[in-house]
Amino acid sequence: MNLNNQKFIVKMSCALTIIFLICGFIDGILCLITFKNKVTHEIGCGYYLLFSSIITLITMCIFGLKYIILILTQMSMISNYLFLQIQCHSLDFLLRICLSMNQWLSASIAVERTMMIIKGAGFDKKFSVKTTKFVFVSLLIVIIGSYIHDPIYRHLIEETNDIDDTNRIWCIVSYSSGLKIYNYFIHAFHVFGPFSINLISVIILITMKAKQQLVIHTNRSYKELLLEEIRELKHLITGPIVLMLLTLPRLIMIFLSNCMQSSDDAWIFLMGYFISFIPCMLNFIIFVMPSKFYKEQFQQTIKTYRKKIQRQ
Repeated sequence: MNLNNQKFIVKMSCALTIIFLICGFIDGILCLITFKNKVTHEIGCGYYLLFSSIITLITMCIFGLKYIILILTQMSMISNYLFLQIQCHSLDFLLRICLSMNQWLSASIAVERTMMIIKGAGFDKKFSVKTTKFVFVSLLIVIIGSYIHDPIYRHLIEETNDIDDTNRIWCIVSYSSGLKIYNYFIHAFHVFGPFSINLISVIILITMKAKQQLVIHTNRSYKELLLEEIRELKHLITGPIVLMLLTLPRLIMIFLSNCMQSSDDAWIFLMGYFISFIPCMLNFIIFVMPSKFYKEQFQQTIKTYRKKIQRQ
């Protein structure tokens, strides 16, 4: 059937995909505008955020491509078996890498900020920049290695509908019991690992800042200064928690890994799947909006673009 004759849930998934793609591309482009500025590259955080912006754009491209291929395959508009086999082994694998990379880069930013506070004036900016490239490559290798089992155990199956005598091609993954346990563990590790690092880094950051303020404001108590720092840096606490809560549906779906028994289950799976893509679309809101420095760089870049357009 063409798209107009499809069920409401299919049309809704199409609408959600378009909305997510628009929001994802806007977030990625706005972040790219901010972090392509050389001033933001004086420390490692700027590079981590630049890498995260690029990965967000790549994620959105793969996400959109996967949806288009899925819809066109089920509408029997794509039937090339080799093409379907290639996308079956690659798209989900690449999506998992991108989503996990975004989470670990977020954790790397938290660690970098904490190191800046701990070392203070002794913080080596040049070493920080060099380290970011090493960390990025190392994370990429580890994440690819941890998910390499996924494309190996993926394959296509053909389903024949006896009612209307139509064939459908599905991409499925089948694991042994031992590999299932490893798959559960590795997904949990890529969700809770970055979250734990984020949270621990924020706690250290806030306590260290409170101690530094205690040296200056000797007439005030440590508890009072600590609460003040929590209020001031609450976005650093809420950010990782929000990101983890949005990532949990994807993890829950993996632990529940079973096929839909009826079309009534579709909404649960669909919402869980879409929600898991929200974290990679929030970089601008989480990292740029609360930061005075990054906001200034974004506004400065926009002003530069406007001047160039006016000259033309």
